[in-house]
Amino acid sequence: MWSFIWNDLLYQPVFNVLIWLYNNVTNQNLGWSVVYLTIVLRILLLPLNIIGERNKVRDEQVQEDIKKIEKDYRNDPMLQKEEIRKLVKKNKINPWAKVLSLGIQLLVLVLLYQVFLQGITGEKLLRTLYDWVDFPGSINIYFFGFNLGNRHDILWPGFVAIILLADIYIDLKKHKENVTKSDLAYFVLFPAFSFYILWLLPMVKSVFILTSMFFSMLLGLFIRTLFRSHKKQIN
Repeated sequence: MWSFIWNDLLYQPVFNVLIWLYNNVTNQNLGWSVVYLTIVLRILLLPLNIIGERNKVRDEQVQEDIKKIEKDYRNDPMLQKEEIRKLVKKNKINPWAKVLSLGIQLLVLVLLYQVFLQGITGEKLLRTLYDWVDFPGSINIYFFGFNLGNRHDILWPGFVAIILLADIYIDLKKHKENVTKSDLAYFVLFPAFSFYILWLLPMVKSVFILTSMFFSMLLGLFIRTLFRSHKKQIN
């Protein structure tokens, strides 16, 4: 049963979409096929992504409102706590949309790893392809001169780590008055840990994560612009 779910319902569809993109969209460049596959996935997950980004914007607004309440009721701690409790209850955020979105992306990461682990040549390739997907022949696994299957690559995991550092730094800068030692540890350790894990894995993982990160940045920018415009209209 598990073999059917993994191979027939998960691995094979992702593999065939990847090869179809390779044949028909990316001029037989597997790296760009992975980029397009990531974008297709993120578009399919767009409702969950929008909910997640909206929750992030709403959480930032709640933090601003809490600061205002703390200032307005600084002489009445009891009333201050009550107002904060009401605000938090009114704007309760459900994290499951973000968790589900991240879970699906993690699943695709594992599937891509399985693609490179099992190989994309020869008899295995023929057995896995659907009838409507043409046999691609010899697969070009180079992307900007880098082998997508190579491990211990420094450059691409380095890109991921640098972008993570920048993203976390910008977020911490917005809340610099509330930054703790654990926040600073996260700022250093999470990018370093991400770099190490990606260094151990095939380079294709870094390509997938970079594409997903840029998509999230653009989506977040769009939603924030939309939110600010809506807020101005209300005011």
